[in-house]
Amino acid sequence: MKVIDLGLDLPPSTEEIAAKLKLFLGDIKGRGIANYRRIFGPRWAAALGMTLEDIDTRRQELSEAEFNALLDSAAQMLTISPEAFVRQVEQAGIEWGLVDSPDLDKTAAFVQRFPERFKGMALLNPFEGMQAVRQLESAVLELGFVAFYASPFDWKIPANDRLFFPLYAKAAELNIPVFIYTAMNYNTELPMDLARPLNLDAVAMAFPELKIVADCGGWPWVPELVGLARRHPNVYINTSSHRPKHLATPGSGWEMLMQFGNTLLQDQVVFASGASDLGMPLAQVVQEMLALPLKDAVKEKWMYKNALRLFDLD
Repeated sequence: MKVIDLGLDLPPSTEEIAAKLKLFLGDIKGRGIANYRRIFGPRWAAALGMTLEDIDTRRQELSEAEFNALLDSAAQMLTISPEAFVRQVEQAGIEWGLVDSPDLDKTAAFVQRFPERFKGMALLNPFEGMQAVRQLESAVLELGFVAFYASPFDWKIPANDRLFFPLYAKAAELNIPVFIYTAMNYNTELPMDLARPLNLDAVAMAFPELKIVADCGGWPWVPELVGLARRHPNVYINTSSHRPKHLATPGSGWEMLMQFGNTLLQDQVVFASGASDLGMPLAQVVQEMLALPLKDAVKEKWMYKNALRLFDLD
């Protein structure tokens, strides 16, 4: 079955991996972000062949400089080349994928290097006002980007905040979809419902021509997102960063999406792996999606056809 992945990240540099290791495994002072260490730290420790307790022991035994050097060395081992990343995409059976990074030029250079495999999505700061709007227009018209990502979590404002609206208007004018982070967050210094699906209702009402993708599936407000998508045909859903096999697990909270996504909303679900967040091989994420108890024709829509229509490629 053909696959389009709308949830790929650029392969991170050694420096970027080291920064993430220090975030999740270091001595975190902030109460809110420390919660991410509790939840995701064990996964990153396992990537180094250690437990979080092992990491804490080493951190206590070593000086700060020595501990950081240990993580810098580990980051080198976890770094993969662009060519190796492309091979992973090919081995997963992915025809092409959507990539992003905070650096527009870096994203553009990567896409230009592998134009048949990747398309770019722009990450922009809504607080920069018209400068961000001009950046979006330039990214699309000059660099070939095909989507815009709005993150309530990163900017600490909800999706229906007026600061996002000029960017939504420009995206609608350019006829590109906007991906909006739609799920809970674990930062206990931010409201849990900062990116609740209900916040997208005002956006969809104000911009009925704008194609909106609710990124990360809306969990734990999945029924609310299902209702939103049923109400607005311009709203799509992906389950990026959630392990696919759990979507079909009774009691997981995904039951309404599995029911309506297999029937009334089968044309409004797209595949996005979020494999870098899951810490598992990309090919395994794809295979778990393909194993979901969906009708074959629906799987083809989720994995491929709906993405084509989203980008007017059908």
